[in-house]
Amino acid sequence: MTTKQLIKQIRIKKSFLCIGLDVDMEKIPKVLMDSEDPIFEFNKGIIDATHFLAVAYKPNTAFYEAYGIKGWIALQKTIQYINDNYPEIFTIADAKRGDIGNTSSMYAKAFFEDLNFDSVTVAPYMGKDSIEPFLAFEDKHTILLVLTSNEGAFDFQTLTADAIPLYQKVLATSKTWQNAQNLMYVVGATKAEYFTEIRKIVPDSFLLVPGVGAQGGSLSEVCKYGMNDNVGLLVNSSRAIIYASNGADFAEAAREEAFKIQNEMKNILANY
Repeated sequence: MTTKQLIKQIRIKKSFLCIGLDVDMEKIPKVLMDSEDPIFEFNKGIIDATHFLAVAYKPNTAFYEAYGIKGWIALQKTIQYINDNYPEIFTIADAKRGDIGNTSSMYAKAFFEDLNFDSVTVAPYMGKDSIEPFLAFEDKHTILLVLTSNEGAFDFQTLTADAIPLYQKVLATSKTWQNAQNLMYVVGATKAEYFTEIRKIVPDSFLLVPGVGAQGGSLSEVCKYGMNDNVGLLVNSSRAIIYASNGADFAEAAREEAFKIQNEMKNILANY
């Protein structure tokens, strides 16, 4: 999916909601446990109930890798289901990969070719030769971790080097990499006060924003400081939506929670 196609979907759906498919077998409805693939059946229910409210889905791969080959198969089936039935949806592999040379190339092949995700999250710590193999894929997006929503983000990401915060150096340096137009950036909703400075460096890029909802981030604050002329935001919500109910009505409950967020986004877009 190209950036233009993503922007078009945001305008059509009046939504920039990304739903995190972080499936914990201990939390999904017991009614699904007798099925051949409970993880996939859970995801399928959530997707079918919310696809018209969301523009993106983001499975965190750890929640699938934890269950071995069965989990990986469920992930593969989930992305195939989205691509086959809802091709207008932007898919994000929240894998946080990043290594040098051929290793990054293999990671990129795994997510972009084998699984056919639209994008993947990567860590920038090892520099450009760990990121450019991802950026080499045409019409695929590499989402760089810049300023995350966790408490430990302050251990390194906001430290200064030559009087410039490290996260700002990451942003500025990344713009010099080959095919940098394919970059997006992770910026946590709990760091809303930093969005103004971030937008000075990457005014036109999309930002993937976790941390709204369960982690306490404010959607209105994120939009106030982070939105650009093309919206430029994918705001993620996971637990608040997918675990709205642990009963047989889990999909309907997820739809209701997603609708609440989408409706708030619709109002923000109408007044922007």
